[in-house]
Amino acid sequence: MMTYFLVAAGGAAGSIARFALGRTIEQKNRTDFPFSTFVVNIVGAVLFGIFNAADASGNAYLLIGEGFFGAFTTFSTFMVEGFSLLRTKQKTRVLLYVASTILLGIAGYLLGGVFYRSF
Repeated sequence: MMTYFLVAAGGAAGSIARFALGRTIEQKNRTDFPFSTFVVNIVGAVLFGIFNAADASGNAYLLIGEGFFGAFTTFSTFMVEGFSLLRTKQKTRVLLYVASTILLGIAGYLLGGVFYRSF
């Protein structure tokens, strides 16, 4: 039961953080490009890379890894926004959004680990 509580608590904090950061980005950057989800996912990838390099396990991983970062980053919103761009025939933006999110997400995760290990 404690496992579920830890994941839920971390997930609540992660979803609130995602919402707050996304809303802040949207207010400062008015565009039809899904910039807020893009930034949140890249920031999440970098921070998750740092966290995983710290080799957390047990309850810390459940709370922060599974819970917080699982809710902070958002694959479902990424998909919805990608298909929305596709539906409006913005093929170049779809390719830019999908490719840059995946490539920069992987790079961010790896760089987060390198950053952690450099200290």
